Amino acid sequence: MELTGARIVIECLKEQGVDTVFGYPGGTILNIYDELYKNSDSIRHILTAHEQGAAHAADGYSRSSGKVGVVLATSGPGATNLVTGIATAYMDSVPIVAITCNVASSLLGKDSFQEVDITGITMSITKHNYIVRRVEDIADVMREAFAIAKSGRPGPVLIDIPKELTAATTEFEPMNLFSIDSTVLAKDVVQGEKRSKAMRITKVNQADDKEIEAAAKLISESKRPFLYVGGGVINADACKQVKLLAEKCRIPVSVSLMGKSAFPAEHELACGMIGMHGTFAANKAANECDLLIAVGARFSDRVISDASKFAKNSKILHIDIDPAEINKNIRSYHFVVGNIQEILMRLIPLVKERGVTEWNEKISEWKKKIPPMYTKKLKLHPKFIFETIYNTLGKDTILTTEVGQHQMWTAQFYPFSRPRTFITSGGLGTMGFGTGAAIGSQVANPDKFVVHIAGDGSFRMNCNELATISYYNLPIIIIVVNNGTLGMVRQWQKLFYGGRFSQTTLDRGPDFVKLADAYGIRGYRAETEKEFAEAFAKAAAAGADGVRTPVLIDTVVNIDEMVMPMVPAGKPIDELLLEAGEK
Repeated sequence: MELTGARIVIECLKEQGVDTVFGYPGGTILNIYDELYKNSDSIRHILTAHEQGAAHAADGYSRSSGKVGVVLATSGPGATNLVTGIATAYMDSVPIVAITCNVASSLLGKDSFQEVDITGITMSITKHNYIVRRVEDIADVMREAFAIAKSGRPGPVLIDIPKELTAATTEFEPMNLFSIDSTVLAKDVVQGEKRSKAMRITKVNQADDKEIEAAAKLISESKRPFLYVGGGVINADACKQVKLLAEKCRIPVSVSLMGKSAFPAEHELACGMIGMHGTFAANKAANECDLLIAVGARFSDRVISDASKFAKNSKILHIDIDPAEINKNIRSYHFVVGNIQEILMRLIPLVKERGVTEWNEKISEWKKKIPPMYTKKLKLHPKFIFETIYNTLGKDTILTTEVGQHQMWTAQFYPFSRPRTFITSGGLGTMGFGTGAAIGSQVANPDKFVVHIAGDGSFRMNCNELATISYYNLPIIIIVVNNGTLGMVRQWQKLFYGGRFSQTTLDRGPDFVKLADAYGIRGYRAETEKEFAEAFAKAAAAGADGVRTPVLIDTVVNIDEMVMPMVPAGKPIDELLLEAGEK
């Protein structure tokens, strides 16, 4: 049948099982939006207040559901407003497909109104990107984009379509979910020679039996094994297998920030987060173990700090889907590349079962060493906020965050136990990420509680999305951890810059409760634990009609409260501060 390019885009979205997209219309993408209007019974469009919010919403939708998120934007500033969201997804290996429409092909390269080379701009922050040259190629590009985004190590893909192609017609043949040999891309539709980096990685070879046998031998012979679990475990749906391996061999487990929720925080083998703001037990164990098993992790600088002193007495066993990560930051003694779930399923039967050892007992003692702030009495302690959320709503609650102290407190104090319940920007550290991500998470999980933890600095960057939350009546509970400052930057200024608080004090509006009211959202302010408990109980409760509605709680936290432990920049990770002023 003969269809327009715009209609082909919609039909391909349907083929991929897409029922929700996020975006913001504009002149060059009008033909696609017209087709969305005609197909609103099968594809829901969420109109955000800003394209960046739409990109983060698609990201949150993907992280919380495991599906590919989709975002639409027009040319020029519409497309460039997606860039931070695309980069955020790229750094954290999140599969999203961004569809932009450019000016007509005859106007490209002429500094036309709202023209920008969005494929050039996003080349380094996408797994792959396209500018479509012929209407006949739209279907193949769409199908290929989804295959690339979600296969191998996931990541964002961008498709840019000149406007006239969305109006042109061609024959379209419907297909089931597209399957490709991803080692070969359609040369007619790929712009430039970008294949090697862009393919990162789409086709994954099966790990060799001898590699897995060697890994099993290392684990079985080690006396002090230690697991370092990253976000790749969640992407691979391999959390169950990691737990089985840890329990069979009694291996203590640490998680990266992106690995939070991959392993139950209250499990007896859990040591907590590793790295700059990791626990004493996790950081100490990493440098005292004889075998560090990194699974789905990339040895970020926020984890290893001084690379020359990280796990210096340990053999490194690295299991990952992306060969580009092997020996990139830390040299491995042995590695296995492939699908993590499949590798672990083959590995677990080969390792020797063991009971509790002196190593386990030593780590249990290290776990008792906690920062004084964990027990410090405050009018409203960050720890109390997270205990209240957990005790009220339970394990299935999804928490999204912005970036800063509140993000680290969330990671430290909330006992995540279910995969895909902690949604945060790890690699890029994007202030302004969380509100859009909360929107996407709530849309993807309408029956779950979504609680968004925002710092007052970060929330200023995206509070325009309150309009989206209000309009769609998304029952998100927003908690603004309001300490009147850019808290993490202030912490560094206090510890390392002589207390010179340059441009970090936020002694200005808005009044967040009044702001919420302006958008028709219930707002509360809490300065004490009692006030917070009462406000949160109201926020979690449904109305008389049984329907929950969005709520904002402005919580007043001490301006000088810090995130501890902390590893000073450049120090080994086992030389961590447990309190301010410690040498």
